[in-house]
Amino acid sequence: MLAPTVGHYAFVRDDGQPLDYIPGQFIQVHFHYADGTATKRSYSLATIHDHALGAGEAVEIAVSYVPGGAATALFESLDVGGQIDASGPFGRFCLMPADVNRRYLLIGTGTGVTPYRAMLPQIETLIRERGIEVVLLFGARTPVELLYGDEFRAFAQAHPGFRFVPCFSRELPENPHADVRHGYVQQFLDEFAPNPETDIAYLCGNPNMVDACFETLKGYGLPVPQIRREKYVSSK
Repeated sequence: MLAPTVGHYAFVRDDGQPLDYIPGQFIQVHFHYADGTATKRSYSLATIHDHALGAGEAVEIAVSYVPGGAATALFESLDVGGQIDASGPFGRFCLMPADVNRRYLLIGTGTGVTPYRAMLPQIETLIRERGIEVVLLFGARTPVELLYGDEFRAFAQAHPGFRFVPCFSRELPENPHADVRHGYVQQFLDEFAPNPETDIAYLCGNPNMVDACFETLKGYGLPVPQIRREKYVSSK
């Protein structure tokens, strides 16, 4: 468990083929409701993607448990070695090769931070080769819900161009470091002065957060192509 209500799962394809992907992409898990109706859920791939994935290599996802949720029941009942039916990878919520921006503003809540974990090797390369800056604003209610927080903090300490700014809405950690904030991520965008001349923003997670940050960024003059969005909807 990554957090009290978030599970961390690793899967390999059962047909012997690799499941390679571009950081930021997702898979869709297909299953059925109790009445037999087919449905699906999307999960961003969280694996630290530092090489071309080969056959037999696992990919990771983070799964939020929703009380009474059909997908939650599916994952909670999985034993080690169990199978799911999935398709993908899909999506374009990725760092684009043609980007020439000076800074990325990466904003996420909950399991919406998983794409940014997968992007860390790319970010490291971009910091080294293009000298970019990156700010990761990550919203969580409490310290135990800060998914992959130790990894992001260690990355920030090793790469001066990367700032990790965890925003806690309910409870602060003991002895918080200087970049810890108390509140919601959308409250702290102004602190980083979004600039349409230099910035590309990524928004991933709670729909209310995504919508609020989108409007704030537009207010700073960022054109829509420089605001890339994924919404995570917790559904039963």
